[in-house]
Amino acid sequence: MVPNGWMQKKFGEVTSIGNGQVDPKIEPYLSMIHIGPENVVSNTGQIINIKSCKDSDLISGKYEFDENAIVYSKIRPNLNKVCKPDFNGVCSADMYPIWVNRDDLHKDYLFHYMLGPQFYKAAIAMSMRTGMPKINRNDLNTLNILLPPLAEQQKIAQILSTWDKAIAVTEQLLANSQQQKKALMQQLLTSKKRLLDENGARFEGEWRKGMLGDITIIDSGFAFKSIDFTESEEGIPVIRMSDFKNGEINTKDSAKISIEIIKGLDRYKLKVGDFIFGMSGSLNNYGWVSEKDIPCYLNQRVGRILSKDNSNQIFIAYLYLSDMVQKTIIDKAAGAAQLNISIKDLREIKVCYPSKNEQQKIAVVINTAAKEIEALQRKLDCLQQEKKALMQQLLTGKRRVKVAA
Repeated sequence: MVPNGWMQKKFGEVTSIGNGQVDPKIEPYLSMIHIGPENVVSNTGQIINIKSCKDSDLISGKYEFDENAIVYSKIRPNLNKVCKPDFNGVCSADMYPIWVNRDDLHKDYLFHYMLGPQFYKAAIAMSMRTGMPKINRNDLNTLNILLPPLAEQQKIAQILSTWDKAIAVTEQLLANSQQQKKALMQQLLTSKKRLLDENGARFEGEWRKGMLGDITIIDSGFAFKSIDFTESEEGIPVIRMSDFKNGEINTKDSAKISIEIIKGLDRYKLKVGDFIFGMSGSLNNYGWVSEKDIPCYLNQRVGRILSKDNSNQIFIAYLYLSDMVQKTIIDKAAGAAQLNISIKDLREIKVCYPSKNEQQKIAVVINTAAKEIEALQRKLDCLQQEKKALMQQLLTGKRRVKVAA
């Protein structure tokens, strides 16, 4: 349904798609910036890691664009890669440079519309009909686009751009905090930076040398059989490597086992504060068990690290995540198709560690930085969800904006 005062047009009626490729091996194209699908962040329009054709050693034909163009990736439209460069350059043949060709369509509105849910869904549906993960120019030109009056287009684009700016600022704050935390861990977990004790004096003295097993209890989960699992909602979640990443655990989609199966398996029952990690696959597979995850059990090839009496639980988790320990894990897994580490190898990793008192101080500082990152991530997620909801309303006319008469 077309909102009152709006028009519905075919994409090809209101835009022109670039045609005719240029040679990136010759000037002026050789010195121009190149944009490929890999240089556009999905769903955001952000352009990243761009280089000139010369620096990229490009040889195949490209499309030329200018600062008035929108660049759209025709490959895998489900990735939703659209950008609005503010410079002249060339783009991959897997992308289209697109220009507004009439006065009653605002470029910024077109950009947001192409990122929006209606265009996104229509492009995916069209690509699925052709049986190829791409959309060609003829099919692109047949897609519908809703056009409010020009003043309303400008207002919608302005509102969505304000959200984009807030998201970009939060993303930058998040990136800065992550970098600061990484630097902090590098200094504090190698004794390059020493903190103050309860009396205000700086900790001193050499750290003790030993193995990770000297200060931790490391074990892994139970090898549940396929017949142990149940479809019942009353089942108990079993944490697999697919259930956690980058510190977060998600038991919502976890496989479940019946209550009868867990009898006698208390040693595999997870508790709040437990640090778990993947023993195969990505190094990013780790997480802390929180109140919301309980009750749950540990599956095979998922490891758990617990502190001994001479160590602090949070400190040993960050020690495991440190560059030094992670590099050792990678070295031990060298030559394998994927990361695959044993409990024995983990226990024998050489580490240096301070007194438990200094460990606690280090844990507090790093954990504070981690909490700041978590807060920024929540804010970013919230902003992105709000923008998505706003696009759904503004670009369909379900919510109208006021414009000056």
